[in-house]
Amino acid sequence: MTEIRFYHLNTRTLDQALPEIVQKALSIGHKIMIRAGDDKEVERLSDILWTFRADSFIPHGSKKDGHPDKQPVWLCANNDNANGANVLIVTHGTQMESLDGYTLVCDMFDGRSDDIVIAASARYKTYKDAGYSLTYWQQTDKGWEQKA
Repeated sequence: MTEIRFYHLNTRTLDQALPEIVQKALSIGHKIMIRAGDDKEVERLSDILWTFRADSFIPHGSKKDGHPDKQPVWLCANNDNANGANVLIVTHGTQMESLDGYTLVCDMFDGRSDDIVIAASARYKTYKDAGYSLTYWQQTDKGWEQKA
């Protein structure tokens, strides 16, 4: 069954935390799909993955680049798992129609907004009620701490 991890961003932004999560998943052989809210956000996140460090980048693509089957990381604003990813990273509270085919789903949300936290809590409850294996991670000054 799919494992779902909620990542509550408190001390760092999505732009800072996302590359770290992606690099970790890539380092252990996963293919990743990042689901953004819209095409503009796809392009913004693409820029982040190219420039997050001066000495490194994360290989990735989007529909603008094509060849999803050759991309270790695919960014999109729809539910199409075009690169055959087994890890899904959901940003900005976007909803997925299906989690089939994913072994791990990471739901990253901004903990500095009460509305976003409330929406994430509702997603957590929906997944819990559906029987998924869930963990909840919160950023602290010391790094990620598992809270549930």
